[in-house]
Amino acid sequence: MRAIVLDGFGAADRMRIDEIARPEPGPGEVRVKVAASSVNRPDLVQRAGHYAPPAGESEILGLEVAGVIDAVGDDVVDRAAGQRVFALVAGGGYAEYTIARSDHCVDVPEKLSLQEAACIAENYLTAWLNVFELGRAEHARSILLHGGGGGVHTAAVQLCRCFVPGAELYATAAAAKLQRVRDLGVHHAFDYREQNFASEIRALTDKRGVDLILDHIGAKNLADNQRTLAVGGRLVSIGIMGGGKAELNIATMMVKRQSMIGSVLRSRPPHEKAALIARFAERVMPRFASGELRPIISSIVPLADAADAHRAMEAGEHFGKIVLAVSDESGR
Repeated sequence: MRAIVLDGFGAADRMRIDEIARPEPGPGEVRVKVAASSVNRPDLVQRAGHYAPPAGESEILGLEVAGVIDAVGDDVVDRAAGQRVFALVAGGGYAEYTIARSDHCVDVPEKLSLQEAACIAENYLTAWLNVFELGRAEHARSILLHGGGGGVHTAAVQLCRCFVPGAELYATAAAAKLQRVRDLGVHHAFDYREQNFASEIRALTDKRGVDLILDHIGAKNLADNQRTLAVGGRLVSIGIMGGGKAELNIATMMVKRQSMIGSVLRSRPPHEKAALIARFAERVMPRFASGELRPIISSIVPLADAADAHRAMEAGEHFGKIVLAVSDESGR
């Protein structure tokens, strides 16, 4: 089968397409003939050599796929060949076939193409876990979502608009993406290069701040995130693009009763992921089935051109998801 392999770690030109052996499903697993995968920021970090897959998982890039099951392990009774599914995988997505746990798969609603379905598992699960289950967004009057235009951000905005429609939404983004972020449903968007979001939000909220922040920048944002949080506010950190170490003002955290929550999805035990996926399927998938939720696709790139997709993400050219078209199927 064709797959993207790495000639060592480094820049995007380390990626190439090659022929490798087709994997076989083991107990509790299915093999998916991949129609589409998608590009996520952790893929770029892994390609650079800074984010190894969990022990025993495929070293091929790719954390989510959509396609058709073509083989099942001996003890799998809840899945069968021919089913359209999307799946969360800990690696192996940039390939024509990949292995997924059967309980990490979700049926693809009829309204969605497989290319659209390939955008759900990593970003919408991440947004749901961190904004709703950990961040308790249903109790938030106001929410700040950093990274305007990225896959997790667009998913988080859509989920907030569905499940907490009364919340005031704030975002940071590059100047070129601000209007699209507002069009998506954010009430107040700030240019992270030219504006100080903490000062802007404190002015807009009469110094109250926001109840919840989702942040992927890390150290660079910590002080301003603390300034921005309201009394009893929650900061959920899911990335360290701006550094991993910073000084925390413990006095502010105590006086304002702030909660600091760190979260990673990929390294969670399989049974935790399965439980999260089951809750997500019950609560969120009906919104996809009805058409209320639909992934935002920025571009569709052939699997062989995955390096170009990585360069586009590194340049910040995308809004929503960059999809890798793996097969010649129409996506239906």
